[in-house]
Amino acid sequence: MASTLNNCPAPAKLNLFLHVTGRRPDGYHLLQTVFQLLDHGDTLHFERRDDGVIRRTTPVAGVPEESDLIVRAARLLKSTARGNTAHLGADIAIDKRLPMGGGLGGGSSDAATTLIALNHLWQTGLSRAELMALGLKLGADVPFFIFGRNAFAEGVGEALQPVATPDCWYVVIEPGVSVPTAAIFSDSDLTRNTKPVRILDFLEAHSSFGKNDLQVVATKLFPPIAEVIEWLRQYGDARMTGSGACVFCAFEREHQADAAIAALREAGRTDWKAWKAKAIERHPLSHLLKS
Repeated sequence: MASTLNNCPAPAKLNLFLHVTGRRPDGYHLLQTVFQLLDHGDTLHFERRDDGVIRRTTPVAGVPEESDLIVRAARLLKSTARGNTAHLGADIAIDKRLPMGGGLGGGSSDAATTLIALNHLWQTGLSRAELMALGLKLGADVPFFIFGRNAFAEGVGEALQPVATPDCWYVVIEPGVSVPTAAIFSDSDLTRNTKPVRILDFLEAHSSFGKNDLQVVATKLFPPIAEVIEWLRQYGDARMTGSGACVFCAFEREHQADAAIAALREAGRTDWKAWKAKAIERHPLSHLLKS
């Protein structure tokens, strides 16, 4: 039985569009979006322990170990697994690349990778659907990463259908600000009644489809996001992902993405961090899951 799983990817996601279509009685917003996986993200490393202790061995600035979604995911899996689980433990290290408050799903992706990896390492035997249900208890984006495919999402983001997305490159720019999701969803200027769309509408239009309803509020509260969008729009339909702050634009070829990043460096915007990523179809750990 393997005792370690190293170099486990926790990929970033983009929201190719994001519409707010309503609000539930409990206050949660109803959304429609398309989630796109990228070949860029955090990397986690797991070592099984047999003394029941679950530890994050890497410090993460601003995130106490007890509140980290990685640790919470591991403990939730342990408490849910069938049989005697008292001995199940793990040391978890992380190479953190994705920014917090960036709209890239970093914390949710880390939690999903933790559930997938420890389900395999601990041999707890939960199915993909069971892990997705656990993930929803941690956050609305977690089930998508366990679902493991680009998806048209509805509800609070948990109702997922696989969808074909463009094979392209993306340039992502971090504006140097962190956006608290609650501040965006609680703002009185947020559009909450966008007309629902069909998955076919997206398939016919792809990257030119829709908008991000959260962008108007985020750019009002955080002007650097608006600056990045304006700069990146010289290359195409630049828009914000999630509740912000990161902004992205699609490119057909890698060299086009490289040219945009080089232009940003020449512009001297050292307060912005830019990187490129390839669109991918499936989560790199999908092979560890049973349907």
